[in-house]
Amino acid sequence: MEVRSSEYLQRSRELLKKLVERLQEDYAYASVLGMDNRARQYSIRSTGITAGPSPRFTNRGFVARVRDERGYAEYSFNHIDEDAVEEIARIFREELIPLGSKVLESGTFSSMERKAPEEEAMTLRKSTEYEIWPYDFGDEKIFEVLKSIREQAKAYDPRILDCGASYVFQEIHKVFISGKKNLEQNLLWSSGSVNTMAPKGQEIVMSFQGYSGLVGAELLETMDKDVENVAKTSIELLSAEPMVPGEYDCVCTPSVTGMIVHEAFGHGVEMDMFVKDRALAKHFIGEYVASPLVTMHDGAAVMQETGSYFFDDDGNIAKDTVIIDKGILKTGMIDELSAEVLDIPTTGNGRRESYERKAYTRMTNTYFEGGTDSVEDMIASIDYGFLLDQPTSGMEDPKNWGIQCMVNFAREIRDGKLTGKIFSPIVLTGYVPDLLKSITMMSPDVELEGGGMCGKGYKEWVKVSDGGPYIKARIRLG
Repeated sequence: MEVRSSEYLQRSRELLKKLVERLQEDYAYASVLGMDNRARQYSIRSTGITAGPSPRFTNRGFVARVRDERGYAEYSFNHIDEDAVEEIARIFREELIPLGSKVLESGTFSSMERKAPEEEAMTLRKSTEYEIWPYDFGDEKIFEVLKSIREQAKAYDPRILDCGASYVFQEIHKVFISGKKNLEQNLLWSSGSVNTMAPKGQEIVMSFQGYSGLVGAELLETMDKDVENVAKTSIELLSAEPMVPGEYDCVCTPSVTGMIVHEAFGHGVEMDMFVKDRALAKHFIGEYVASPLVTMHDGAAVMQETGSYFFDDDGNIAKDTVIIDKGILKTGMIDELSAEVLDIPTTGNGRRESYERKAYTRMTNTYFEGGTDSVEDMIASIDYGFLLDQPTSGMEDPKNWGIQCMVNFAREIRDGKLTGKIFSPIVLTGYVPDLLKSITMMSPDVELEGGGMCGKGYKEWVKVSDGGPYIKARIRLG
């Protein structure tokens, strides 16, 4: 079934159109973005159960933008009626535009000649599909599944100390209206996680698995079927040894590949960082930065995951952008205003945490294309190395192309075979081009995960997904 429209936004549409028309009397361009998003989250573990709205994913309101040759201004609000139309026009005219002029006159910031965006007339209404609407499924049934997951994990082995299971979903409704555009999108995503813990002396070892997609409560069935695999890994980690630091041939699972994609060439090619000269990638467009086997994409239109949408918060249609093509860095991703500064086309990557926040260039679904090698052949090609799995966290330095990531565990490979030995925890470090140029094998199938979130530095959180195939590379571990 298709996700239905927001009644709130439908009731507001005519007033939003009237607001745009009123603002266009004073400015060359005007638009308004309306959001009506709500979410619920659930978790169960030994400390208790929780259920309720998810504040981070729940927001309702609008942001209006005006532009002319002097620049642009935005104003966010959460109420619209006939009186508000003229009041918002007054705020732009008497408060925001004069404030911008004062800032420019102070000499604190430089100005540039701007022009209103050239738009094509477009009407769009699209919705994602689901099998089970979470609100209809209900809190009680959701907790029945989460309880079943926990009980299955604890029954797997008496050494399992606890199992935590969580589920969150968000319905997203947006409209974008300008002089020529009338856009609407309605989406539903779900994500969940299962983590199992076991005591190892004074420490606790943990295994986990994330699940996500543009789906409804049917995701819970997938989680329920996968509990044993998560619990089994926790027990294996009881015999884990510390990693001997060094550089090794490694096979990365799709989830670890996704972390490398996200951290190595994700933030570094968000091109608002090019505007600020804070990304080394700016100086390597057209050059080899990876193995010729590597082709990297980012795009909200290219996969069905939590980073997907039909149009971005600047009102631009979602795209599939090839960032790296056979090892050559072709371009980055970019929002509308940054694209104007750099004089390049937008890629549909302008995203806001909420209607109250600025639109930044943000990743969506970011991944490597698949190759032709089997996982078995990758493992067989390694004299001594590791299979890396379960990424936990990562960070990068876009100015210097350094990367540091945490992986939960590594399985030893010797003479082309898995030995059964396991090592944990793992720190993955290196210089991004060196790591990507060392890739020599890639499997055909591409998998993405979108259970986490991504911040712009320490804030501006949005949902993203990342992934790719299994890859073989030379990686520094510690």
